[in-house]
Formats: sequence, structure tokens, C-alpha cells
Amino acid sequence: MPITINDTPHELPDDPRVSLLDFLRLHAGLTGTKKGCDHGQCGACTVLVNGMRINSCLSLAVMHDGDKVTTIEGLGTPDAPSALQKAFVEHDGYQCGYCTPGQICSATAMMQEIANGWPSDASDDLEGPVKPSAEEIRERMSGNLCRCGAYANIVAAIAEVTAEDTQ
Repeated sequence: MPITINDTPHELPDDPRVSLLDFLRLHAGLTGTKKGCDHGQCGACTVLVNGMRINSCLSLAVMHDGDKVTTIEGLGTPDAPSALQKAFVEHDGYQCGYCTPGQICSATAMMQEIANGWPSDASDDLEGPVKPSAEEIRERMSGNLCRCGAYANIVAAIAEVTAEDTQ
């Protein structure tokens, strides 16, 4: 069964050693996902696999036979950006832009986690609804680093869209 990337089927590579990140960039031609540290520490390579965020540098492409992968290219386009992409631009949450695709993919999954009521270490209540506070957003986004230090703007962008989703 092929891997589906942004609603397009792709045959998996013959070489079982190819990371999902390298497969996306080199075989599928989707260069929005960035290679940062190649050790799963920076989050620049974050993509969604079956709706869950993962570091694509730590995962082999062959492990995703039959999976649905969404990259930054699958979340929006320059002509029709997602709400998060718009908010990142409006709040200047991108600075150099290198980490932005991973930040936006991670934030997309984070918003779904909050909607599902999944608590984090920063959640006030483990049983009730999760409030998308700045502290909650910072905790959930802690796996995505920004060397430019645009964290306040990133949190503001995510908070704006999260607040819209909870209304």
C-alpha cells in the first residue's frame, strides 16, 4: 500500500534506510519540511502522520506504509493559507522562516489535541476541558525551537487561532 502525502499517493522507496524527512524532500519534492538537527531535537521537520505530529527525521519512510502524511504544503497554499499560516504572518511569527513549517504543523496537531481534551503538563485540570492559555501553548510547543527567538509572536499567532476555534 502506498504512502499518501497531502492526499497524493506515493510509492515507498526501495531503500528501507531512507528517513521520512529525506523521502519527503528528495523523493516527493516537498521541500517545505526542513532538516534542522537530524536528531529530533529542534522540531523543524515536524509533519502530521494520521493527524499526529512526529519528527520526520526520526522515522523511516517504510514505517508509514498506508499512512496519511500532511506536510506544510498540505495545510495551505500561498493563495489559500490556513488560519495558522495567516496568523503567523500577521503576528510576525516566522522571522527567518526556517522553523515555521514545523511550528505550524506542530501547532495544527496541538490545536486538535486541545479540542480532543488531551491534557498536558501545563493543564490545570486533567479531567475537564483544556484551556488554550499561553502557558499551555508554550508547553505543547516546547519541542519546536526557533533560533530567531520569535516565541512571543508564535504563541500570539497560535493563541489567536485557538481562541477562534473555541468560540
